[in-house]
Amino acid sequence: MTKTIYIETSIIGYLTARPSKNLIVAANAEITRDWWDTQRNSFTIYISQLVLQEAAKGDPEMVNKRIEVLNNFPLLDITEPVENLAQEFQKQSNLPPTAAYDTVHIATATVYGLDYLLTLLTPIFRKNSHKLLIV
Repeated sequence: MTKTIYIETSIIGYLTARPSKNLIVAANAEITRDWWDTQRNSFTIYISQLVLQEAAKGDPEMVNKRIEVLNNFPLLDITEPVENLAQEFQKQSNLPPTAAYDTVHIATATVYGLDYLLTLLTPIFRKNSHKLLIV
């Protein structure tokens, strides 16, 4: 049986990103594209309505690219248990209030019992990892 994975919006952003002179952005985009090309078919990929909402923001051309990538993945509902767990993550962690959507992504993957959460929001998690417990 294939493993399940929740794809958070940063992955789709880097996958469809325009070329960048910023070395970190360029490296993240390259890592994402490499994973997408070599590993994606090893997983059953899931997204949520929140991923679609975040992907629909910004430049219309880039929005179209992001939505096109997301079109065929199963959509997980943001249920009351997901919202409750996200709030608990926010309370129990040192994550900034601006990370509220990130806790929803974590909670979605957790509540639905997915094997993995794929994200490139490493600065938030690295900075706060000593306070963040993901089960």
